[in-house]
Amino acid sequence: MSDFKPAFLIPVYNHGKACMKVVESLAPYCREKGVKVILVDDGNGEETKNCLIQIKNANPDFVDLVTLPQNCGKGGAFKAGTFRAQELGLSHVLQLDADGQHDASRADFFFEKAKKNPSALICGYPEYDETAPSHRKNGRKFANSWCAIVTWERGITDSMCGFRIYPVSETVAFMKKHGFDQRMGFDIEILVKLIWFGLKYEFYPVKVTYPSDGISNFRVFQDNVRISWVFTRLCCGMFLRIPRLIFRKIKRA
Repeated sequence: MSDFKPAFLIPVYNHGKACMKVVESLAPYCREKGVKVILVDDGNGEETKNCLIQIKNANPDFVDLVTLPQNCGKGGAFKAGTFRAQELGLSHVLQLDADGQHDASRADFFFEKAKKNPSALICGYPEYDETAPSHRKNGRKFANSWCAIVTWERGITDSMCGFRIYPVSETVAFMKKHGFDQRMGFDIEILVKLIWFGLKYEFYPVKVTYPSDGISNFRVFQDNVRISWVFTRLCCGMFLRIPRLIFRKIKRA
């Protein structure tokens, strides 16, 4: 596809130094393939903000920096970055985390899958190593089960992994009409709603590592409550969509 123009989209909050390493690892691929990196400064403090400016100044040929005046959460940063991708005429964004957890070397494989199915979500599911906390694994099992219930889909391998390719035009069209959680419930809610919206999806493995010195933005009590509220809304939405979900099942059969 000559009109396949992907980019990396990296929302950044308090991970300035880690993001430097991520962009450094992406640089050879970006320069060889002509792929951009869109960094979104999600209302960071001066230290992280300066790191992002340094990244931009050191790599002006492929790094684009979007600066938000205040912290909007991962969902808000993703939205700003995706709208920027549309302004730049890009067709797809591969969202990955700024803290270096994701194996960025899988990008080329995921881009090839997106070329073959350009209107689909190309989603990663985590292959954990020994650094993964057990509560993260257990939490994902719970979330995946609920996503299967509210979508009536059996093929959702993982609902929380941020390593995911979004088709820009379809995702922007969705975001202009529909709301979604702006923070820790973002990855779950946008996946479910885009499936409701009619997007097909594919899942492929990506290695995930949790650095021992990593900084987590997850707030145990507040964010678990927030994710529970996301699932409450999605359950209500499922009941309203039962006729459409039944029709979709019949049409597929």
